[in-house]
Amino acid sequence: MAIFARAEDVYAAIGALFEWGSQDGELGPKIGESGLTIRFVYHRPDAEITVDAKAVPPEGRHFTVHCGPSDLKADVTMEMDSDIAHTFWFGKMNLMTALARGQMKAVGPIQSILKLLPAIKPAYRKYPEIARSLGLPGGEA
Repeated sequence: MAIFARAEDVYAAIGALFEWGSQDGELGPKIGESGLTIRFVYHRPDAEITVDAKAVPPEGRHFTVHCGPSDLKADVTMEMDSDIAHTFWFGKMNLMTALARGQMKAVGPIQSILKLLPAIKPAYRKYPEIARSLGLPGGEA
């Protein structure tokens, strides 16, 4: 059974994680300084989240998050099932393994994403809190 029933459910969980990250003092500056625009395309259900670290973000944020389709040109696009993203943010899936198995697809300079992996560690602590608050299960693959 799918973790998320609707795109809105993806935005309530994963979108909320990115929104939190945009304000977090540890994760936010590292993503913001990357200058990247990263699009996450999810399936089952279809949803799209774009992280924009190019434009000047609103005050109190280090980057801007767009939930839903966006016309912004992405430097990197990551594509996966929503359940795979859920498992990843629980820290139960390795990015390189997921890419090798075809569970995630990346278009663009993947090295840019790999450089950000150390920066996103705080998100692995935060996402389970968000998921639990929404009554979502624990990220089993």
